[in-house]
Amino acid sequence: MSDKHLISIYRSSKREGMYVFLPRETDPATLPASLMTYFGQPVHAMDLVLTPDRKLARASANEVLQAIGDQGFYLQMPPKQMEATE
Repeated sequence: MSDKHLISIYRSSKREGMYVFLPRETDPATLPASLMTYFGQPVHAMDLVLTPDRKLARASANEVLQAIGDQGFYLQMPPKQMEATE
């Protein structure tokens, strides 16, 4: 099995900063209905070659690959917003 995986990344049409990572050949319409209700319409953002040692902004490549192996997708949640205390 190759350590290189072709991944498509889709951004959420409902939630800023939320993304779903899928194997390139996977149609986002196959995602669970409950996820799609929360996520909204997937908007293709980019494709990339993902290897276990690739650096990603907010997740480890191993974590992404593990989730894709286990459930068929990886959901990246938006970063937590800092709340103003003033």
